[in-house]
Amino acid sequence: MTDNPIQLVGLIGWPLEHSVSPAMHNAAFDALGLNWRYTLLPTPPGRVKAALTDLKAQGYRGANVTVPHKQVVMPHLDEITGAARDIGAVNTIVVQEGRLIGHNTDGDGFLAALREAGFAPAGRRALVLGAGGAARAVVYALAQAGCAVTIHNRTVQRAAQLAHHMQRIGVHAPVTWVPITATLAELNLARFDLLVNATPVGMWPHTDASPWPETLPLPSHWTVFDLVYNPAETQLLVQARAAGATAVCGLGMLVHQGALAFTRWTSHSPPIEVMRVAAENALKH
Repeated sequence: MTDNPIQLVGLIGWPLEHSVSPAMHNAAFDALGLNWRYTLLPTPPGRVKAALTDLKAQGYRGANVTVPHKQVVMPHLDEITGAARDIGAVNTIVVQEGRLIGHNTDGDGFLAALREAGFAPAGRRALVLGAGGAARAVVYALAQAGCAVTIHNRTVQRAAQLAHHMQRIGVHAPVTWVPITATLAELNLARFDLLVNATPVGMWPHTDASPWPETLPLPSHWTVFDLVYNPAETQLLVQARAAGATAVCGLGMLVHQGALAFTRWTSHSPPIEVMRVAAENALKH
């Protein structure tokens, strides 16, 4: 028995082969001299409750939760904090005295990366592509920061449901959706300041795909934030740069949501640049 036993955290999701989170968090633990380790906990659908039982039984201090379990995990937790409850998804679990506490750091991680890129959301207008788990966190964070949001999704009903949910919980700015009759080309694009891709379109290995029509010019005054970070330079960001818009890769959100989770687990300030470099290096391999 050592005086300083190793502390474990992990990642619950399926599949996990390409995750850069272990490299990112373990570099942070090493940089601060913490005897902690971040492991992968591959959890197929139907095994989520068992994975959480194992988490406690094996003495884990916490976990991240990723696709496809961010919503599935919620009924099995002992407590869910305000933002996670409002977003309707959990991406971080902290084990406290045998209780599983669910948090969501995706929204604040997104805002930190957005502000890092020089975009102040208050009083602005955003067009968000997608209505899944990632979009929920982005829409919530933007609206709470005073940015009006319009949701465009392939399945219009999901966009409407997300907008209604945000209206129901009383976010700080209007949230609307694009009706089925309107295409992107028919929107008044000039009124928006920010485009967020919260869909997986363009993610490796389908790197030639873009959620934005090639024939539709992107306004040059836009900031274009692609949540996809593998590859770092997506087809959407290529289009944005070609149009003279500001292009922002999703790696910053990955790093900042991870940094917020790191603090939840360890109570230490995260070495953000160490985490960023480790994530970048992991993506190259």
